[in-house]
Amino acid sequence: MKKYFKRLWNALWAKTDLDERALSIIEEAKSRVDMMKKELADVKKAAKNVVEQSKDVVGAAKGKKRRGRKPYYKNKKKKTNNKPKK
Repeated sequence: MKKYFKRLWNALWAKTDLDERALSIIEEAKSRVDMMKKELADVKKAAKNVVEQSKDVVGAAKGKKRRGRKPYYKNKKKKTNNKPKK
């Protein structure tokens, strides 16, 4: 009797695709979670940048000079290929 119900149960599961749907849904959920983790890392990085930028705004309100990258024309370095003589 136990074998009969076991075979019946297996036959019913074989006719349905619920288990296959469940597996595909689980895989889709895992991939979405991975994508969400990557996006949250990007958001975290952007939020840190916003915090740094907001400090600059507060400084500007106090009258401090603008911080940040210097203009290119002020960063010119003399390039020499001269090696020191021995």
